[in-house]
Amino acid sequence: MTSKVDEALSYEQARDELIEVVRRLEAGGTTLEESLALWERGEELAKVCRRWLEGARARLDAALAEEEAEEAAQAEGEGE
Repeated sequence: MTSKVDEALSYEQARDELIEVVRRLEAGGTTLEESLALWERGEELAKVCRRWLEGARARLDAALAEEEAEEAAQAEGEGE
């Protein structure tokens, strides 16, 4: 479950921390317990990023749908 602190992260903050987590995991040298904790943190950060991106996609889709509706209304008005 994502914490309240994670929910307050901006996309950029979550992305940057996720990059650091991946870097640390790839570098190795951590204990199994540390690696598991990093992996779990990475999963939570990925969820935060995914929610931001899904929200951005929904906003873009809404804006495009509104633009298409306006263009259709204009075309309909010109056809009369």
